[in-house]
Amino acid sequence: MAKFVFGRWLRWCVVVSFSCLLLTGCVVNSSAGKTLRVATEPAFPPFEFKKEGGELQGFSIDLMNALASSANFKVDFQSMPFDGMISALAAKTVDAAISSITITEERAKTISFSRPYFKAGLAIAIRADDQNITGFDSLKNKKIAVQIGTTGAAKAKSVPGVQIRSFDSAPLALQELANGNVDAVINDAPVTLYAIDTGNLQGIKVIQQLLTEEFYGIATAKNSSNLALINAGLDRVLKNGTYSQIYQKWFKIKPPLLPVKLPFENETNTGTPQKISSISLILQVLPTLLQGALVTLQLTLLSVVFGLIGGSLIGIIRLSRIAPLRWVARAYVDFFRGTPLLVQIFMIYFGLPAILQELGLTFTFDRLVAGVIALSLNSAAYIAEVVRAGIQSIETGQSEAAQSLGLSSVQTMSYIIFPQAFRRMIPPLGNEFISLLKDTSLVAVIGFEELFRKGQLIVADNYRAFEIYAAVAVVYLFLTLLSSQAFSRLEVWMNPVKKHRKYDN
Repeated sequence: MAKFVFGRWLRWCVVVSFSCLLLTGCVVNSSAGKTLRVATEPAFPPFEFKKEGGELQGFSIDLMNALASSANFKVDFQSMPFDGMISALAAKTVDAAISSITITEERAKTISFSRPYFKAGLAIAIRADDQNITGFDSLKNKKIAVQIGTTGAAKAKSVPGVQIRSFDSAPLALQELANGNVDAVINDAPVTLYAIDTGNLQGIKVIQQLLTEEFYGIATAKNSSNLALINAGLDRVLKNGTYSQIYQKWFKIKPPLLPVKLPFENETNTGTPQKISSISLILQVLPTLLQGALVTLQLTLLSVVFGLIGGSLIGIIRLSRIAPLRWVARAYVDFFRGTPLLVQIFMIYFGLPAILQELGLTFTFDRLVAGVIALSLNSAAYIAEVVRAGIQSIETGQSEAAQSLGLSSVQTMSYIIFPQAFRRMIPPLGNEFISLLKDTSLVAVIGFEELFRKGQLIVADNYRAFEIYAAVAVVYLFLTLLSSQAFSRLEVWMNPVKKHRKYDN
């Protein structure tokens, strides 16, 4: 009996011991196999950019992979615009972000930062032939390009009389300078120097570096549990020499010493920052959004007028009996309907000046002119098909009757066919106008501050993405409903039958 009890006791000890080992292993390797969704914007060489094959590379990418390997977790990189990262972290759409994000006291109120992993600063870049700008003080009343939501954008605001043009990425801001549309760019020094050293941008020089002393950090949601894991990985790669190897790979020099924390991070914040209510915030920013709405309407009206003129001509040419003219018109329609409007805007605003300057021709584009041209050319392709369909919907007997009365083809089209066809075109033309109204938001990529860009700039300052973009959506909705009502009234006014019934009632 004693032997039996001892055997059961021994087996029980073995089971308990094995279970403890399993539990210990689980605790020790709690991060093993864990995958962090890490946001990055691959348009910031040499920190984050893509190889020709589409694979991510850069200093930040190598560092994140190294600390993930050191801290025993996996990384799932997710491409995201820089100005949307803080909002995504606050909403916990991603677990972390590594995109050369400068640690600032204002940002630290919304998100949490790892220990600093890079020492940087801002630099001023100008065209190589510019002798007027010699430093920060000489930027007064100049045009400056910046990347939206960056410390460079904040620094530019302190220049008296400055005209700021905000772009979605640093390469676009530098291209704006190369094209001669701005006088200077305030951007992170390593990125600007890398663009110049690699020869990707010609005719640009840096006149002043390190306007500020800044440190990059890996960002997480406020009080995220992933922060300790990331800091542990950073500590290891800094101590074992891996960080130094990665730094020398990309910058060819030894890395500077990095602080464990920044001065403001050591301060204890006992109070809770006061948060303005959503309604108060929307009312506060509404005047700014309405200013953007006026610019949106200006773009839309100009583009639809030129698009209507061009589209009508192309639609009529599509019905021409001359085959080469029909082919040219068809090729135009297929190109502008078959390629994204965003690509067309880039080609016109950034591409054309760059090509002409390579040919030795000095050429720059005004943003309003470039935006109207791009929107008009794109809209004309769609309006051309509306016009063609409207004309073909008119019975051929009317053309024959007009010709029997001695009217020429031009007179028949002007007095008989087109007026009737135009009434039938009004509903699809109304749809095209509303689509064009919304498509004006794409012009924001060339720094045009219409309604959507105004919203982006506000979010870059206060990080209240939901409320601001909801307000932007409401303003767009109001504009589209107003436009829809206007076209409905026009349709009734242009239709003799409906107009007669309206007056009878």
